[in-house]
Amino acid sequence: MMKTYDNLINLILSDSNLSEAMGRVCRNKGAPGVDGMSTKQLPKHLMQNLTEIKSKILSCTYIPQAVRGVKIDKSGGGKRLLGIPTVVDRTLQQAIHQVLNLVYDRDFSESSFGFRPARSAHGAMEQATNYINEGRQDIVDLDLRKFFDKVNHQYLLNLLSKRIGDKVLLHLIHQFLKSGIMLGGLTSQRDEGTPQGGPLSPILSNILLDELDKELECRGHKFVRYADDVSIFLCSKRAASRVRKSVTKYLESKLYLEVNEDKTSICRPVNFELLGFGYVPTYKKREKGKYHPCISKKSWARLKQKIKIITRKTSPIPLLDRIIKLNQLMRGWVHYFKIATGYQKLKTLDSWIRCRLRYCVWKQWKRPKRRLRAFLQLGVSPSWARRFAYSRKGGWHLACGPVMGTTLTEERLKQRGYMSFLEYYLKVKYRKTVQ
Repeated sequence: MMKTYDNLINLILSDSNLSEAMGRVCRNKGAPGVDGMSTKQLPKHLMQNLTEIKSKILSCTYIPQAVRGVKIDKSGGGKRLLGIPTVVDRTLQQAIHQVLNLVYDRDFSESSFGFRPARSAHGAMEQATNYINEGRQDIVDLDLRKFFDKVNHQYLLNLLSKRIGDKVLLHLIHQFLKSGIMLGGLTSQRDEGTPQGGPLSPILSNILLDELDKELECRGHKFVRYADDVSIFLCSKRAASRVRKSVTKYLESKLYLEVNEDKTSICRPVNFELLGFGYVPTYKKREKGKYHPCISKKSWARLKQKIKIITRKTSPIPLLDRIIKLNQLMRGWVHYFKIATGYQKLKTLDSWIRCRLRYCVWKQWKRPKRRLRAFLQLGVSPSWARRFAYSRKGGWHLACGPVMGTTLTEERLKQRGYMSFLEYYLKVKYRKTVQ
C-alpha cells in the first residue's frame, strides 16, 4: 500500500522552498513569458506580491497565465512546440517540482535516467551497453508520437491522486496543465499535453511513464528509458516483435499515448541510436561480438552545422571571437561525447576547422595588397608572397594549401586561444587537468 501525502502545499509554499525555486529560475536565465517579465525583475515582484499569490493558491483561485508558444526546428525534421511560462509561474512550477521529486523519485525505476537527480545520459548509455554486450542485441526502439502534446490530463491527475491527498495541490497542477498557450498572438486552451519548457513537465512525464517502467519490470524485460525515449533489449528478433506489439497495445490502451509506428523499429546495435550515440563492434579479438558507443552520424552532422555557422567567412566576426565561440561549443560537446570513440574523425574535423579559420582570415585580408603585406609579415619570401597574394585560385583552395598551413600554423592559432577538439577530447577522456 502506497503512502498518501497530505498537506504538501504548505511545504511547497514554504519560504525556503520558494527561495530555492526562485534561485534556480533566476540562474537559468530563461526568456520572458507572455507578460514580458524577466528573471531580473522576479525577486522584486515576488517580494511585493508573494502574500497575495499564496492566498490565491490556498483558496484555489489562482489562475496561471498562458504560456508563450515557440516552435523550434527538430533535428530529425519538423517543429517542436515549446511552452514558456511566465517567470512567476515558472517559480511555482519549480517549487512543485522540488517537492514532487522528494515524493516520487525514490520509487522510480532504476532503468529511468531522464530528468532525475544524480542520473544522466551517460548512465543510460552505460546500462544500454551492458545489455547489448550481455547478448541482448535485438532492440525495440520505441518512439512516442508527440508525447508531451498527448498526455491525458484526467489519467495523469488520477495517477497523482493515488499518492497525493492534497486537493489544493491537485487543483493547482490541473490549472497549470490546462493553462492556455499563446501562439502568433492567439491564445488557445488545452485539454491534453504538457508542453515542454516549464519545470513541471519533466517530473509529470516521469510519473506517467513510470507506469510503463513498472509494467516492463513486471514482465522481466531489460530496458533503458530517458524521458520519452524507450529502448527494450531482447535476445531474439521473434521476442522483440512480440514485445513491440504488446507494449504498443499497453501504451495506447492503458496510458492513452500514441506510438509512432513509422519511427518505432526493431534493430541491431549497429543500426541503433540512443541520445546522440551509436554503436560499433569492438576491434579487439578477445571481445568478439561486443560493441562500444560511437558518435552517431546525426550528431556529427549537427556539430558540423554549428561549426559552419561560427566559421562562416561572410560573417564579420573577428578571429578571436570565432575561436572563443568554437571553444565554448567544443567544451560542452566533448564532455557529453567523451564516452564514445572518435579519434580519427576528430583528427579530420580539426583539420577542416583550421582550414575554415584560415579561409576566414584570407577573406578578411580582402585585397591583394593586404594579402601580400600579411604574407610578408608571416615570413613568406617576397616572390612567393606575391604569387599567392595575386593568385586567381579560390580562397578555399589556398586556405587548405601549404601556403596558409605553413604560415598561419596551428601553433599561431593556439597563441590566439585555439584548442583542437582532439586535444581536448584526449584530456577529458583520460582525466588530465583541463583548464
